[in-house]
Amino acid sequence: MTIRKTLFGALAFAALSLGSAAHAASMTMFKSPSCGCCGKWVEHVEKHGFTVKTVATEDMTAVKQRLKVPANLASCHTTVVGGYVVEGHVPAADIKRLLATKPKARGIAVAGMPMGSPGMEHANHREPYQTMLIGTNGKASLFARH
Repeated sequence: MTIRKTLFGALAFAALSLGSAAHAASMTMFKSPSCGCCGKWVEHVEKHGFTVKTVATEDMTAVKQRLKVPANLASCHTTVVGGYVVEGHVPAADIKRLLATKPKARGIAVAGMPMGSPGMEHANHREPYQTMLIGTNGKASLFARH
C-alpha cells in the first residue's frame, strides 16, 4: 500500500508540474527605455510563471509596424510570445488563455493604459477595459472584459 501511495503521489506531482509548465512561456517585451509601468507589467506576468526578456528601443513605432499592431489598439509596450503579439497591459490570465486555445490570430491587445490593468494599478482607481483579439486580417474582436 505504501508503494502505491508513493507512486500515486509522484504521478500526481508530475501531472501538476506538467500542467503549470504548459502555461509557462518565454516572452520578449519591447519597450521605451523611459517607461516605468512596463516593468510593473513584467512583474505581473512573472508572478504568473512567464519568463520575460526586455528589449529597450527608442523606436516603438517601428516595432508595432513590423508586428502589425493596429494603431487603434496600441499601448506603451509590445510583447511576442508563442508566435503571438501581446500589446499593452494584458492580464497574464488572458495570455495563458491565448496560448492554451491557440486561435488563428495575430494576438491580443489592451489599448492605451487603462487604470487598474496589470502594471497600471493606482490605489483604488480602476477603469473597465477590454482585451481584444487581433485577427489575422488586423480586425479586432472582444477576447475578455475586465
